[in-house]
Amino acid sequence: MAQHLAVVAPSPVVTPLVDIAIPVYNEEHDLERSVRRLRRYLDHRFPFEARITVVDNASTDATWAIAQRLALELDGVRATRLKEKGRGRAVRHAWFESDAAIVAYMDVDLSTDLDALLPLVAPLISGHSDVAIGSRLVRGARVSRGPKREMISRGYNLLLHLVLGTEVRDAQCGFKAARVEAARRLLPLIDNQEWFFDTELLVQAQRAGLRIYEVPVDWTDDPDSRVDVVATAIEDLRGVWRLSRQLRRFAAIGILSTLAYIACFSALRLVLPATFANALSLVLTAIANTAANRRFTFSAHRNGAARRDHLGGLAAFGIALALTTFAIAAVHLVAPGASRIVELIALVIANLVATTVRFLLLRAWIRPASRRGLGSDGDPDRFRARNSWAPRAVASVPPGYPNSTAR
Repeated sequence: MAQHLAVVAPSPVVTPLVDIAIPVYNEEHDLERSVRRLRRYLDHRFPFEARITVVDNASTDATWAIAQRLALELDGVRATRLKEKGRGRAVRHAWFESDAAIVAYMDVDLSTDLDALLPLVAPLISGHSDVAIGSRLVRGARVSRGPKREMISRGYNLLLHLVLGTEVRDAQCGFKAARVEAARRLLPLIDNQEWFFDTELLVQAQRAGLRIYEVPVDWTDDPDSRVDVVATAIEDLRGVWRLSRQLRRFAAIGILSTLAYIACFSALRLVLPATFANALSLVLTAIANTAANRRFTFSAHRNGAARRDHLGGLAAFGIALALTTFAIAAVHLVAPGASRIVELIALVIANLVATTVRFLLLRAWIRPASRRGLGSDGDPDRFRARNSWAPRAVASVPPGYPNSTAR
């Protein structure tokens, strides 16, 4: 864990129900205004005892001095300084060190409307969910940001759905909370200490079968954001690849299948027309491909559903057959009498498209023998908390924690 110094305001120690971390790096212009605004909100409009923990991760400007002063002046504010950079590192440290039942974090610019804070933590307090996140992409959210940021955000979350099979709508919103026991269970599983921390937190939570609640938020883009979009995108793509164990195994099997397909097609093409050689090659490799993916990619070779899974594989084969047959027809339509090398190139390209479709279809159809993290009844609907929580559930508060109104 990173070395740190801590300053605690000299006020009576009260264990808060909620501890809100604000990670900061060179935020001397926004820090004081945001902390005072958040503290006023918590004092007058938030019904539970809450603390603000400012986590300065290696700032080089006056951020740390401002954080120290705020911790000394304001009740319910403390400050911690880390010697290393990293937003994920800052959140990890604050959550590990917290004595609160609910840990949260938000960005220092307070882009998310603070009225979303109670809906965020309420399902955690009630025990309905383990992790809660603000979402700008669910129904009911109101977002003000430019088309470039909107397109990047939606594209990134679509990538997470396709590659990692995530179920949450918005992995990047800097407005998240968790029950402390869930947080301490997840944090050791997270490798990234920077911006990809958010995504990895949610992926690990979903894989662990924790209940994740998404709350729609009102969100206004910060025009002075210091996020390096290109560097962050590269970091995110590396993180997605690192977590995509299924995709890597599927790709390896796909490469072997493609090589086998090329060999079969080349041999059969010596005695059969192109369309027949293509169909027979696809049938042979599709059966082997589905069997290999059931065993190595999806760990489903003992799920008792081999017939169903192979039927799904044959459906994917049908799509591949249609795409490759179209490719052959297109080649001979555009270039009558094309060589077998040209045919083979067109078929390989069509197979790459078909392989992508196959991955998505097989992942939807094939289920492992036991889905880790689900309840004992194996009900996939319990894998993620749906947006069905009602505010009256807040009435259930863990014993021993203050339930104070405005102080």
